Amino acid sequence: MNQSWDQQYKNHWEERYKDHEFVYGKDANMFFKEWLPKFEPGSILMPADGEGRNGVFAARLGWKVTSFDLSEAGQAKAWQLAKENGVVLEYIVGDLEQIQFEKATFDAIGLVYAHFSAVKKSIFHKKLDDCLKPGGLIIFEAFSKSHLTLNKRNPKVGGPKDMDMLYSEAEIMADFENYEILVLEEKEILLNEGKYHNGKGSVIRFVGRKAAIKI
Repeated sequence: MNQSWDQQYKNHWEERYKDHEFVYGKDANMFFKEWLPKFEPGSILMPADGEGRNGVFAARLGWKVTSFDLSEAGQAKAWQLAKENGVVLEYIVGDLEQIQFEKATFDAIGLVYAHFSAVKKSIFHKKLDDCLKPGGLIIFEAFSKSHLTLNKRNPKVGGPKDMDMLYSEAEIMADFENYEILVLEEKEILLNEGKYHNGKGSVIRFVGRKAAIKI
C-alpha cells in the first residue's frame, strides 16, 4: 500500500531527527535570535520546532513555550536540549490539522522554516493567526521561491524541492493581511545551521504585529 504524502513527510522527519547529532545545530536561528529579545516575554507557540533549538532559546529568555512537531524523535531531542539549558517547554507531537488551540491564546508565534504542503500552508497560517492574541507578534523565516535555484546548485543548503512549499512576499501579505509589517523582505543569506542548512540560501523574513481588536 502506498503511503500518503503526510505519512511520508512524518517518516522523513523521524528518520532525520534520529541522528545522534542535532542536525540543525543547538543554536537558534539568527533572525529569530535578533528579533525575539526586542519584545517582552509572554506565551509563544513554536510550530515545526524540530529538535527545539528555537523553543529552548525562547524559554531561556523567559517565554512560556509551547512547541509542536510531527516527530517523536524531535521531541526527545528538544527535551534533552531543554534539560541541558535548565529550561522547560511544552512539546506536543502532532499535525496542526489535529492539534487544537484556544483562540487568542499566544502572545507570539515563531515560524522558523515551517514549510507546509501547498494545499495546507495558507489554511495553517489562518489557523495560527486565530490562536494569536490581538497585538501579538509573528517572527517568520523560511525559504523563498527563489531558493529552488540555489538548492539545485548546492543541495547542502537544504529546503523543500517543491516550489509550492516555498514562500513569496505576496503570499505572506495575503496570509497575514491584518498585520502591521515590521519587517518583510526577501534576502540571500549564508546559512550555517548544523549539517542540513549550509551555504547561500534565499529566504523570506517577516515580523508582523496582529491588529488590535477594533472597538
